[in-house]
Amino acid sequence: MDNFNYAHNDTSRGERKTYTADFNRPALSEEIKRLRENAFVRRVPTAGDETIKFLKTLLSAVKPENILELGTAVGISGCVMLDVCGRARLTTVERNEDFYTEAKRNFSSLGFDNRVKVILGDAGEIIGGLEGGFDFIFLDCAKVQYVKYLPKLKRLLKRGGILLADDVLLYGWLTGETKVPEKRKMLAFHVKEYIDAVTNDSELETTILNLGDGLALSVKI
Repeated sequence: MDNFNYAHNDTSRGERKTYTADFNRPALSEEIKRLRENAFVRRVPTAGDETIKFLKTLLSAVKPENILELGTAVGISGCVMLDVCGRARLTTVERNEDFYTEAKRNFSSLGFDNRVKVILGDAGEIIGGLEGGFDFIFLDCAKVQYVKYLPKLKRLLKRGGILLADDVLLYGWLTGETKVPEKRKMLAFHVKEYIDAVTNDSELETTILNLGDGLALSVKI
């Protein structure tokens, strides 16, 4: 995830407060809840309630067995995905060495060692060397790179597989709800490029969801 100033719950995280936010509180195991609260306290980049709730609901329906995550942070969303999908294997990529080390520790503490491969490195470099066959990809790393990564992610995604990109509405910047800060205009431009790319790609069926800071759900057809 990008190093924005995240904290717990919607508006306190800098996220937009949506009408459905109060109904979308995720039920989590006590262990994951504890790890997540610890991350929030330290302002570690961590997906908000609506995003986690949607992720749990979607995975409960599709039950993927081979998951790729770009942007591990300290492993909270990865732990959620492995908890929901008891047969899944997760490959997750993180460029921050401190986060990488903590994520490995968190996965181990929940007993997920044998189902997760945590890779330290730049996502753009790593995905070029991965084999295909993922049926679910969670994209939550550097937002400016989303559109650049898209061709490689399509190659890695099975037909019928899902690509879920987080934070695509950027605090309402892309919907016009709030003004884009001058220093974030290039970021907003590149994320808009990603939205345009996935919504106009003949190999993808995409919907943009107004949850959290926006989700782009694409299915490879």
